[in-house]
Amino acid sequence: MSTSPTPTGPLLTRLRAQAGAQVRALTRSNSGLSIDYDNPPGDPGLFGPDAVCWRVHADFPAMLAGGVSALLLQALHPLALAGVWDHSSFRTDMQGRLGRTAQFIAGTTYGSRADAMQLIERVRRIHAAIKGQAPDGQPYAADNPALLTWVHVAEVSSFLAGYLRYVGPLPAADQDRYFDEEAEVAALLGAPDVPRTRAAIETYLDAQRPYLVNSERTREVVRLVMAMPVANPLLVPAVRTMADAGVALLPPWARQMLGLHRPSLRRAMALAGMRGLAPTLRWALGPGLAARARRRVAAGAGG
Repeated sequence: MSTSPTPTGPLLTRLRAQAGAQVRALTRSNSGLSIDYDNPPGDPGLFGPDAVCWRVHADFPAMLAGGVSALLLQALHPLALAGVWDHSSFRTDMQGRLGRTAQFIAGTTYGSRADAMQLIERVRRIHAAIKGQAPDGQPYAADNPALLTWVHVAEVSSFLAGYLRYVGPLPAADQDRYFDEEAEVAALLGAPDVPRTRAAIETYLDAQRPYLVNSERTREVVRLVMAMPVANPLLVPAVRTMADAGVALLPPWARQMLGLHRPSLRRAMALAGMRGLAPTLRWALGPGLAARARRRVAAGAGG
């Protein structure tokens, strides 16, 4: 008895490709820069495949949740928020802002050295033009090392928290290595004295707490992040889950300040949902940029 060919394989391949494209659209950059993760052969970039940041930054679900956490934490600093509020389109183009940040993180981690430096120089030029006054009259400048340090620490502490919570454990020594590696990017951006260990990060965050404010602007950022617009309605549940997963990564004192500390059935369901959502996203996205960058580095091994 003959059997007809099953369409399962081709259908799954198409489904995976379509799902992956929709998920990638959440963090697609509109910076105008193109990063070539496949060339030149043998180029290890700023770090190389043995770096801890190659592991931490490879997981899309954990990084997206970490990005949400970083945005919320950054919004508590009135001067950092003033620069974004006055000079960024995040309120009308949050996807674009997320996409540009995602490209910067991915490019400085997995891109060639030339591409990584191109991204860093672009950010430095943008920062040099961002100056102004906060609502309380305090002056700010985006290239101020103190503000760069705040933004950097909010990001790397959130990314590592996302990895530890949604991917798996990491030895304490590797956690310190991660912060030490990423400090090199901060130095290239103009912040040479950022904390480089987990203990130093925690000390820094505690020292910053007296300067943080839950202002009306902060609350608007929280509202926008938690109701993040999504072009594809089918992705709305996933994005909402990621937003709540990001809230869960915040330090307890930050959740308290932001008014996000109260028990929430939606948040509890979202955290449970991450156990199913994260593997689905990983399947849809496939090996990702880390695998492409590894092939690029390996291509020069026999040269």
